[in-house]
Amino acid sequence: MRIDPTVTAAAVLPLVGGPANVVSVAHCMTRLRLGLADPSRADEEALRSLPGVLGLVVDAGSYQVVLGPGAVTQVTAALEALLAAPSGGEPSGAAHSALAGELAARGDRLREERRRRNATPLKSALRRLANVFVPLIPALIGCGVVAGVNGLLVNAGLLPWLTPALAAVASGFMALIAVFVGLNTAKEFGGTPVLGGAVAAIVVYPGVAKLTVFGVTLSPGQGGVLGALAAALLATRVEKWCRGQVPDALDVLLTPTLTVLVAGLATLYGLMWAAGTVSTAIGTAANWLLATTGPVAGLVLGGLFLPLVMLGLHQALIPIHTTLIEQQGYTVLLPILAMAGAGQVGACLAVYVRLRHDTSLRTTIRSALPAGLLGVGEPLIYGVSLPLGRPFLTACAGGAAGGAFVGFFAMLGDRVGATAIGPSGWALFPLLAGNRGWGSLLAIYTGGLLTGYAVGFTATFLVGVPDRPRPPA
Repeated sequence: MRIDPTVTAAAVLPLVGGPANVVSVAHCMTRLRLGLADPSRADEEALRSLPGVLGLVVDAGSYQVVLGPGAVTQVTAALEALLAAPSGGEPSGAAHSALAGELAARGDRLREERRRRNATPLKSALRRLANVFVPLIPALIGCGVVAGVNGLLVNAGLLPWLTPALAAVASGFMALIAVFVGLNTAKEFGGTPVLGGAVAAIVVYPGVAKLTVFGVTLSPGQGGVLGALAAALLATRVEKWCRGQVPDALDVLLTPTLTVLVAGLATLYGLMWAAGTVSTAIGTAANWLLATTGPVAGLVLGGLFLPLVMLGLHQALIPIHTTLIEQQGYTVLLPILAMAGAGQVGACLAVYVRLRHDTSLRTTIRSALPAGLLGVGEPLIYGVSLPLGRPFLTACAGGAAGGAFVGFFAMLGDRVGATAIGPSGWALFPLLAGNRGWGSLLAIYTGGLLTGYAVGFTATFLVGVPDRPRPPA
């Protein structure tokens, strides 16, 4: 179902308390993320009933309206335009300023109370980790697709005059990803981004090969994104200390110098070695896990991924994926985790078949299914399976079955990986890579998807559909 973004934005705005209550607007792949001065002014029931709104997620840091891919970008732009335009229906001048100030103060109190209740140290850490890595995903996707296409051309012996150029396009970002991680880390943790990037750049500088630490000669890129993350974090701490200790007259000279010097030496003589050891252990552990317990590991990972997404804990996997891509050229975990989306699609198809009389629900499924097939599962999660309850559990069963299928072949030595993170479902096909030919990778991944679809559909059809249709929103 296509929606008019301007109409939807105009409908959303008063239901979240009006322009004076909106302090920030952003979006991800599927969600409109609003910062509200006073979240209690939002009418959740009315928002859920709006055409095109697939669900709501109220987090400690934001108020998220699930709209689905494509639509969310257009609605966000329309909402920003409405907020920027003068409105005759809103208080103006001093009255507007007083109202905005009152709402902002009240919002600060409410947000602080909510943080104390809900923002555990783990959730806060994962949210900040996501803020470092999520902005890199578009570049990872683009370069990963180019790398996948280039691999197909090389294997087929086609266009030899073009493949070196494609390799350069695909590899440039990955060669310098440590710098981008450093920039984002410093920005997220309150430091100067360019200083974080400067220190993180040491990780990929070719000259580190001249240094020996703990009896081991360093290599460019050792420690990867984990080393860059640690280096930028340390640089931020050093910079903040300098800001409080260095006289103002010398701050512009001494603070950046000490930040780069202290954090840079610590990176060379400790952090790169330590992060390299951890990165190697991650790669070894992932390969060992799939080689020795493939079906079991696949079942657990595929079955638990949807709950991890619901809790936001899946963000912890982003640096692990990135580390594996840096080390091996692909992450073996993503194709297994992608099976959760297959189970979700199968479960929602069963709901569509069983609840023929629920026109509203079937419309939601038709609208969200294309995104689900391409690996964007949030519209189906928040619009279908989670509100109904049982289909969410049977979707997890489908994901577990698909993950076990892919894991079984990994145990036999056929590792299926992805050259980038972000896409899943059918969108992952151009990114497939591994230790076998592309035909084998295609067959195994397709088999996993079909298994996830079939088990998710069957389990939901038999036991996962509620006795009565979902009540009207």
